[in-house]
Amino acid sequence: MPVLSLDVEADQFLNTAIDALSRGDDWRSALSQLPVPAYTTDSSGAVTYWNQACVDFAGREPRLGKDRWCVTWELYTTTGERLPHDSCPMAQAIQQKKPIRGCIAIALRPDGSRRAFKAYPTPFFDEVGRLDGAVNLLIDVTNEQSSELADQASRCRRLARATHDGQAAAILSQMANDYSASASALSRE
Repeated sequence: MPVLSLDVEADQFLNTAIDALSRGDDWRSALSQLPVPAYTTDSSGAVTYWNQACVDFAGREPRLGKDRWCVTWELYTTTGERLPHDSCPMAQAIQQKKPIRGCIAIALRPDGSRRAFKAYPTPFFDEVGRLDGAVNLLIDVTNEQSSELADQASRCRRLARATHDGQAAAILSQMANDYSASASALSRE
């Protein structure tokens, strides 16, 4: 599925969530019916609600009152660096008091599997404009991310075979192996 289509779909789900939260009526019911992981936090980042799709995606049930910013167990960047929860897209959205878009992160689940996702954290405000909390939708992009990593590995291997510089070929081969390992880690479920 093209990324544009994911963004359009995410925007539709996000509008549903924001509308439900702004109406104040049974917003939990509206979020629970979304087919994608959705969760809310208070203004300090404490997780206050999550739907079943969050539990299925994260491979764990968030800990109410203990988890902050994020519902996943551990987070990583797309380059494999650990991403502290207080630096994740949701934390940035709350700290900056503005929506964050286009961030892709990797969730490490308690069973060791990884899932790539696009986050759509969006702060919401009370009637006088004070930050009330935030809602986040997670769109699973594991297949797309795994495919992109496999393509990068293939490019590196082609370049390694085409070069006449032994050191460059060795570096490119190692890069190909790293991309392949990352793609493989995402493909395991």
